[in-house]
Amino acid sequence: MLQISPTTYRSILILQTKFIGDIVLASALAKNLQLEYPGARIVFLCEAHFARFLTAHGIAAQVVPFSRARMRGSPFERGRELFRTVRTLRQHRFDMTIDITDSKTSRIISRLVNTPVRVGYFPSERRLRWYERQPANVRMKPFGFGEKHHLYRYLSPLEALGVDLRVRVPAIRPLPFETTRALALLARHHIQPDAFVAVHAGASFVGRRWQPERFAEAIDRIAGETGLRVVLVGGPGENEAADAILAAAKTPVVDLTGALRLETLLALLKEARLFLGNESGPMHMAAAAGTPVVGLFGLTNPVRWAPVGVPSISLRPSMPCDCVGGDLCRRTDPSKACCVWRLEVDPVVEAVLELLARTEMVLDAAV
Repeated sequence: MLQISPTTYRSILILQTKFIGDIVLASALAKNLQLEYPGARIVFLCEAHFARFLTAHGIAAQVVPFSRARMRGSPFERGRELFRTVRTLRQHRFDMTIDITDSKTSRIISRLVNTPVRVGYFPSERRLRWYERQPANVRMKPFGFGEKHHLYRYLSPLEALGVDLRVRVPAIRPLPFETTRALALLARHHIQPDAFVAVHAGASFVGRRWQPERFAEAIDRIAGETGLRVVLVGGPGENEAADAILAAAKTPVVDLTGALRLETLLALLKEARLFLGNESGPMHMAAAAGTPVVGLFGLTNPVRWAPVGVPSISLRPSMPCDCVGGDLCRRTDPSKACCVWRLEVDPVVEAVLELLARTEMVLDAAV
C-alpha cells in the first residue's frame, strides 16, 4: 500500500456523483476524514443542487458541481462537461482523490486529476472492459470492515487508508434557522412537533413507489388509531403520487411535496414522530436526523440499504418475486423493478404501530 504522511493531506476530493441518499451515507466518510485529518479541506464532486446541503451542514468545505444530465447528452456536451470538470478540479491541487462513485466517468476524472493518492475500488462494482483500467494506487474493498450494508461501501476508503472508524452512522443536525422555518411551517398547519408522521410516496421510477391508494389506506388507519397528523414530503417531480394520495385519503393530509429545499426537509423530518416511505433519499435523511423509520423495499435488499442509526423496520415482499409489473418491470435492476407493489397495507400499518410503541417506551425511559 502507498504510504504518505497524514500531515501532507491538505485537501481531499470525494467523487460522489449519485443521489441524496448516497450523499447522506457518504457524510459519515467525510466526518471520519475530518476527525483523522483535522484542517484538511474536504471537497465533494457532486450535482450542484446538493452543494448548499453539504457545505451548510459542514460535510464539505466546498462542492465542485457536476452534471449527470450533461454526461447523458451528445458527445460534444459530454466532452465539454468532462473538460470543464477536470480543469476546475486540477486547479485545487488535491493531495488525495477518493472515488466512491465507481463509474467509468469517475475513473476517468480520477485519472485526469492525477492526485498523489488515488483511492478506488478493487474489484470495481461492474467488471471493467478491456480498454478500462482502475487508476487508483490505493485499492479498497467493495465493502469495508467486514460489513454488508452499502454504508460500508462508502466507509471502505478508511480501512484502505488505515484510518480508525470513529463515526459509524450518518448523523446530520438540522441548521437552527431551518428548524425555525420548519416549526413555523408546521404551526401554520396547526401541527405540533413529534405529533405527525412524515410520508414520502415518491421515487425516481414508478416501480419503486408503493401504490398511492395503499398509502392512502395506511394513512387513514394510522391517523385513526394514533391521532397523529400526516405530512407528505418529496421532491419537485413527485407531485403525481402525492395528488393521488390526497384524492384517495379520507384523513386530512398536509402536502408539502416539492415545497421544501433539502435543508428545510431535514429539519422537518427531525420534528416528525416517524417516517414512512419508499426506499429513497428522504428515508436516509430521516434516519440521519434521528427519526424512526418504516421503509418499504422491493427488489433492493434491506441488508444493503436499510436505514441505519435509528429504530427502524424494513418491509419487503417475499422473494423471489412473482412479477406484477409486466413490461414495466426490469427484474435485474432494483431501480426499475416493481416488487414493492406486492406489499399489502396490513403489514405496513402493523409495522408503524409497532415502531411507535417501541420508540414510545424509549422516550418514556428517557424522561
